[in-house]
Amino acid sequence: MTVIDVQGAPSGDRKLCSARRRWLVVLTAALLFGVVIYLLAVQTRTGQALENAALRGARQVDPEVRRAAFDQFHTISVTSQLLAALAVGVIGLLRRQLWLAIAGVSVILVSQAVTQVLKYYVLARPHTGVVHDGWTENTLPSGHTTAAMSLLFATLIVMPYRFRGIAMLFTLTWAVGIGAYTVVIGAHRLSDTLAADAVALVVACAASLFLARTGRIRAVVSPGAARYTLRTVFVAIVGAVGLFSLAWGAIQVVQAAAAHLDDRPVEWDLFLGSQWLAAAGSIASALLFWWTWRRLETKRSGDPITAR
Repeated sequence: MTVIDVQGAPSGDRKLCSARRRWLVVLTAALLFGVVIYLLAVQTRTGQALENAALRGARQVDPEVRRAAFDQFHTISVTSQLLAALAVGVIGLLRRQLWLAIAGVSVILVSQAVTQVLKYYVLARPHTGVVHDGWTENTLPSGHTTAAMSLLFATLIVMPYRFRGIAMLFTLTWAVGIGAYTVVIGAHRLSDTLAADAVALVVACAASLFLARTGRIRAVVSPGAARYTLRTVFVAIVGAVGLFSLAWGAIQVVQAAAAHLDDRPVEWDLFLGSQWLAAAGSIASALLFWWTWRRLETKRSGDPITAR
């Protein structure tokens, strides 16, 4: 990168101030979203009834599809998370930014720690009189979805600006798939995946705020829109897929919710709707976090605040 002249500093300051506000707003919104999801899906009879019906619908999944989903589901383990954290840390160190490495690793480890504490020690799943078919334990948030989304966010943080789109391309499909697979195999409810998205988003925004407040983020002046045509097309396609997933999933859930929840076709529709909405939640979280880092780059504390 070529550093531009000092006249770009005021513009860089404005962009950094705007970015800090974005991270704070998104962090707050994600926190509130997670609370609302828990209250509606777990603390109400209607929420529990709908999600349990979706779990029953997951039993109708073709065995081959279920087996493939299990294979992807098991790509996430304690070992794989530690290796992912190590890879993120190495990228930060290769860029000669120790605190960037620490921030990236923290997004992965802290997100998982928060998820496990919430799931097993803080949140409870009350008995509301709903037929539970043995699903009585709290499973919110989803640890697997948290692992996938936190790795995606950590990668976006530590990657150089020019390679961020490529990193997004390779990690987004896998991360979105994990959230959907947890629903396919019946390991988690829709609310579990959405709450996991919120947890990872809160921690990633907090890490971004830390880097900004310690002077380790700078604005990037784009050389021209034409250079980023492919990136724009990619975002547009991903956004369109996310909107379709949201609309189609919402239609299926709303239609099924108005019917008798013990009917097998209704349970199947609720399952499909939950799967689409889980994918939509992960896509929305990924694009939202990517947007908060628009035209921003990490740097060492002594580097200029604006670069080309």
